[in-house]
Amino acid sequence: MDIRGTDHIELYVGDARQAAFYFGRAVGLHLCGQGGPETGLTDQRSLLLRQADIRMLLTTGLTAGHPASRYVQRHGDGIAVVALEVGDAAGAYAELVARGATAVAPPRTFTGTDAEVVTAEVGGFGDVRHRLVERRGDRREFLPGAVEMTPPAGGLDDKLLSEIDHLAVCVPPGQLDGTVRHYREVFGFAEIFEEHIEVAGQAMNSKVVQSASGRVTLVLLEPDPTHRPGQIDAFLDQHAGAGVQHLGLRTDDIVTAVGALAGRGVRFAGTPGSYYDALEARVGPVDAPLDRLRELGVLVDRDHGGQLLQIFTESMHVRRTLFLELIERRGARTFGSGNIKALYEAKERELAAAAAAPQGVTA
Repeated sequence: MDIRGTDHIELYVGDARQAAFYFGRAVGLHLCGQGGPETGLTDQRSLLLRQADIRMLLTTGLTAGHPASRYVQRHGDGIAVVALEVGDAAGAYAELVARGATAVAPPRTFTGTDAEVVTAEVGGFGDVRHRLVERRGDRREFLPGAVEMTPPAGGLDDKLLSEIDHLAVCVPPGQLDGTVRHYREVFGFAEIFEEHIEVAGQAMNSKVVQSASGRVTLVLLEPDPTHRPGQIDAFLDQHAGAGVQHLGLRTDDIVTAVGALAGRGVRFAGTPGSYYDALEARVGPVDAPLDRLRELGVLVDRDHGGQLLQIFTESMHVRRTLFLELIERRGARTFGSGNIKALYEAKERELAAAAAAPQGVTA
């Protein structure tokens, strides 16, 4: 299976313009395209944002029966489509369906003056689909004839974020092994890591699957029901089933990126100051000022390949579901126990803070 990378992600949201304001002004993605009924996208409004190799499509249904409207009603705002770049969309679609993938949308061709794009869709996990995307010609075009490209708006720094590193996916108890098997047998992914994590009486199982190209990585998380409920259980409850818990975005300079995003209003999960007291004893010398890492809350871990610097945002959604991770890889290629445990503990702190916050007054 020739899966070359993540072409784009599509979020179904209640208000595409409002979501674009956050991802544009705060996260720094550029608004560079739009589509709707006037471009043949029936009953929907879609806005395309981009920074470097990250492409994000925000879609709102304009009628109650549109798939985006139904998705938002059930799950809230979230990632509904993970698009995979392939060399032959029609061939990949036929092969995936033959291997057991659920057929969602047959191949369709979008043709423009300088570009042609072929797409098809199959089922992934939960209500999330995979869009197969084959591009020919001018790669600056997104969907010729359906999404009208516009001059990038905003003028923010394109060098803060570079590409999608991974997606973290929560599945209900008992579904982890089946989901891994589905991606191995149907999509040709390899399982590259597995771990059982226990934190404060809670526990989860994690397995990581990756495409043969190494360009698409899914971190799959399942709560352990023999322990007390934790943040994976909370996500599954608030999201109403399996879904993408966080989107990992790669950066080459996490200190600069976090400082810039925090200055624009992005809220990051806090890290106790004591975490940094023994940091270099745990991971070795870090080529970054420890005082600055402490100030920003950036986490550091190490695997056999090198160090990993990461930080997680608070969720920007009312259900406290989807959030972002900024990640800088300094040789590290996998997800060690420190990484996953840090994520688990950071999310626990956020949920505890949200539970302790004063609630709105109701009549």
